[in-house]
Amino acid sequence: MPPNLTGYYRFVSQENMDNYLRALDINVVLRKLVCLLKPDKEIIHTGDHMVIRTITSLRDYVMDFDLGVQFEEDLGPVDGRKCQTTVSWEGDQLVCEQLGEKRNRGWRHWMEGDQLHLRMTAEDEVCVQVFQKVK
Repeated sequence: MPPNLTGYYRFVSQENMDNYLRALDINVVLRKLVCLLKPDKEIIHTGDHMVIRTITSLRDYVMDFDLGVQFEEDLGPVDGRKCQTTVSWEGDQLVCEQLGEKRNRGWRHWMEGDQLHLRMTAEDEVCVQVFQKVK
């Protein structure tokens, strides 16, 4: 049975965000700004339904979805694109596939102890973020 990820998580670290954003064709000014942000995550996980809020001082991004059901995700606030998105479990990892203009776009979340890990991919770039569970 997959873990329940419900909780609030504070930003700890990230690696390779600038190159990941470059692969998404984000302009240099916005890339520099995003690299300075320290987002928090709030996850509400109820059965096969999840809400993942990414919270920053600039803007929040909310994903509200049912596991295993493809939906159109409006990534306008991120890079101006729309994707056909499906989120499902692969073992203990929550895996998101975002089909659209960019190859190999998606992410995966998993827990190690009380830390939430996030691995985001686009084209050949990988960004990893780590968050500490606080409640």
